[in-house]
This record gives sequence, C-alpha cells and structure tokens, in this order.
Amino acid sequence: MPIAREIDTRGLNCPLPILKAKKALNDMASGELLKVVATDPGSLRDFQAFARQTGNELVDQQTLGAEFVHVLKRR
Repeated sequence: MPIAREIDTRGLNCPLPILKAKKALNDMASGELLKVVATDPGSLRDFQAFARQTGNELVDQQTLGAEFVHVLKRR
C-alpha cells in the first residue's frame, strides 16, 4: 500500500513528533499510511506507545543511520 502522507520531524524531540503525527492522522482517511521521519531515538518507543493508546497500527519502524522511520496505518 502506498504512503499517503509523509512528515519530517527531524531535529524535533518528544513530544513534537507524536503531536505532528497525531495532527496528520486526524486529516487522513481510515486505512491510509503515514510515514514519519524522526531523529529522536526516543521516538521508537514513543510511536509504539502511541499506536497502542490510539488504535492506529504501527506497520513498520526502521533505523536508518541517525534517522528513525515510522509508518502508521490510520484506524
């Protein structure tokens, strides 16, 4: 499934990547994919917790050098 929206949160620390993702997801249709690129190492566990708490599915997480890529599926 193609990525419907991508947001860049490089250089932002918790909770800003989560807040930006939440805002983006609110504007998306159910089932669409959101890609978030972050540099905060804490974002790995933050997005896992966010997915559990909101019911959005965490489809993928990758560490690419100093960047962390999260893909969420809108509930």
